[in-house]
Amino acid sequence: MATTKTTTTKTKATVPEPTVLKAEVAENSAASASEVKVRMTPKGIDPNMIVTVRNGFQGTLVYISPKTGQTFIWDSFGAEQDMEISELRAARNSAKKFFEYNWFMFDEQWIIDYLGMARYYKNALPIDDFDSLFEKPADEVREIISKLSDGQKRSVGYRAKELIASGEIDSRKTVATLEECLGIELVVRD
Repeated sequence: MATTKTTTTKTKATVPEPTVLKAEVAENSAASASEVKVRMTPKGIDPNMIVTVRNGFQGTLVYISPKTGQTFIWDSFGAEQDMEISELRAARNSAKKFFEYNWFMFDEQWIIDYLGMARYYKNALPIDDFDSLFEKPADEVREIISKLSDGQKRSVGYRAKELIASGEIDSRKTVATLEECLGIELVVRD
């Protein structure tokens, strides 16, 4: 019998194959693939794997690791930093607000699922589609904003103020809808 030696190195995030722990399929015969629940198992993911974390906060975001003391700084909304999965697990346990307010954003859903933070990202706006919210009809804007986390609501308000100041949002109806939904004043009225 031959034995092999494996070594573990830090690698850029590649989506691991999920292990099905329990498949729950609807009782009817027309069940689709989206109705099967798949959960990630820890044995399929290297804790030293490096993944990209994006800033979901409108401004500078700073995270100081309680595990290593390392400081991570994101200069602007959408900025990227590379972090180890084990570092994100430590953040989950010590600074949960970064997840609750969607200040840490991820391009890959499996990371959120692995960390057990899916409930906080269920209705989160993706970074790349953030500005498209302001182009939607008023009813759709109300529905989307009502489901956002408090952190993302603040980010929407901050971004709306920027776009109003630059003239990119000039519709009174859009401004009124945003003010109503966010509970803030975006335009100074005399």
